Amino acid sequence: MSAIEPEKETIAHLDSTENYAVHKGHGDTANLSGAQLKEVYNAELYAAVNESKIEKWSRTSMHLYFSIFIAFCCACANGYDGSLMTAILAMPHFQDTFNSGTTGIQVSVIFSLYTVGSMVGAPFAAVLSDRYGRRKGMFVGGGTIILGMIIAATSKHIAQLVVGRFVLGFGIAIMTVAAPAYSIEIAPPHWRGRCTGFYNCGWFGGSIPAAAITFGTNNINSNLSWQLPLIFQAFACIIVMGAVFFIPESPRYLMANGREEEAIDFLVKYHGNGQRDNKLVALEVMEMKENISQDGIDKRWWDYRPLFFTHNGRWRMAQVLMISIFGQFSGNGLGYFNTVIYANLGVTSVSAQLGYNLLNSVVSAVGALSAVSLTDRMPRRKVLVLGTFACACFLAINAGLSKALSEQGENISTSIAQGALAAYFLFNVMFSFTYTPLQGVIPAEALETTMRAKGLAASGIIVSAIGFINQFAGPVALQNMGYKYIWIFVGWDIVESGLWYIFGVESQGRTLEQLEWVYNQKYPVKASLKADKVVVQADGHVSEVVMP
Repeated sequence: MSAIEPEKETIAHLDSTENYAVHKGHGDTANLSGAQLKEVYNAELYAAVNESKIEKWSRTSMHLYFSIFIAFCCACANGYDGSLMTAILAMPHFQDTFNSGTTGIQVSVIFSLYTVGSMVGAPFAAVLSDRYGRRKGMFVGGGTIILGMIIAATSKHIAQLVVGRFVLGFGIAIMTVAAPAYSIEIAPPHWRGRCTGFYNCGWFGGSIPAAAITFGTNNINSNLSWQLPLIFQAFACIIVMGAVFFIPESPRYLMANGREEEAIDFLVKYHGNGQRDNKLVALEVMEMKENISQDGIDKRWWDYRPLFFTHNGRWRMAQVLMISIFGQFSGNGLGYFNTVIYANLGVTSVSAQLGYNLLNSVVSAVGALSAVSLTDRMPRRKVLVLGTFACACFLAINAGLSKALSEQGENISTSIAQGALAAYFLFNVMFSFTYTPLQGVIPAEALETTMRAKGLAASGIIVSAIGFINQFAGPVALQNMGYKYIWIFVGWDIVESGLWYIFGVESQGRTLEQLEWVYNQKYPVKASLKADKVVVQADGHVSEVVMP
């Protein structure tokens, strides 16, 4: 048996006395009375993981964590912008320079050109990541963001600021196609959720520093109050650009480009404790060889057809579309205008608004990181169904209390205002728990290797398009509708919850390559919920149950 062929062992039957007969290939059996029966989504993967423990604190594992951290820094660059502009808009010196106001058309243009840049940059990002590798994609994205930062930070007119925002968005598109693909492709199968979920929590790794920096620089009595926060946007990019030369390339990218030995060497080193006959490595190599084409659509920059014109591709893209749209349009887009929302709830001091903006980022990060720690154990579909419905409930409470506040005029009730603020914070915590890790995980694992960059680029365009709606329509809607705008998201979140129940494919507990079988089934949702039975023996050995 070669080093890349996993040994299979199956249990022939399970009788009522819980005695098991294990067939080992030559007709002999062993009595396994007292062994534990478990249901898992992938028996081979469960066995390989159970019998091939990765040393979590070895030197190679630490290097793998560092590689994931560099992908995390790419998400930090994106998240930084989420808290940046809402705070800068409230600063007196920014308003003295640009006179944009805090709502209305000019604000819409400043916010939305960032997402336009992301939409334009996404197709280029896919080509770059597929042709030159995930690491070079991250490097080029970082350089583009730094260029956009320079343009924005030195601007004196809205036109130059808008150009800078466009370039920033273009760079973010390149980074956020390469980075999630990289993090999911280098992670061991049973760490995939945590690694990619941690990547997407980089949003808070950027938004919290941005909120803290703007809170501090607001006291500077010059244009540096808004220029310094813009300059610090380059910090994460500098880390990424310096570190990509010291991290390995994705093994799946290597396999898809004919560099098989390099891919196997990566798996042996980082997934197999340096052992070439490791069962987990054997399983991964076998599945990669069977499922990764060296003549896939990643070699044809123009070809997006398999994403939409095959049964497999349509179901994959359905997951990408849902997480991309719902992850941007579930009420979280209100976060771009937190200072306006706080003002509507009676928080009129700029310092207090910026303080609440920072606190909101921190508590949301707690929700997201809590979910990351559980991502590889929690079923994705169930979390999305229940979590999205809970988001609708918290938004409904906020909208109802906001209505009561609006009817009180200037003499608002402190308790009602605090209740509305608490509901808004709880919504953000629940949204972060439900969506933040899975916004990185679902699109990356729903797409197979040769379509991953293109699918993520399509996801980036969708995310940017919804972001454009949020950022362009949000200021106008808040100006004209006030708290009533929130009710739109209450109803839509209930619809989203139902759509996740009907169309959400469960991907937890399976390898990326095994999901090919799931998406090839007539109804992938039902197939994804199918479980295998395994027996865990007293010595930790795992065998698959074959029911008669």
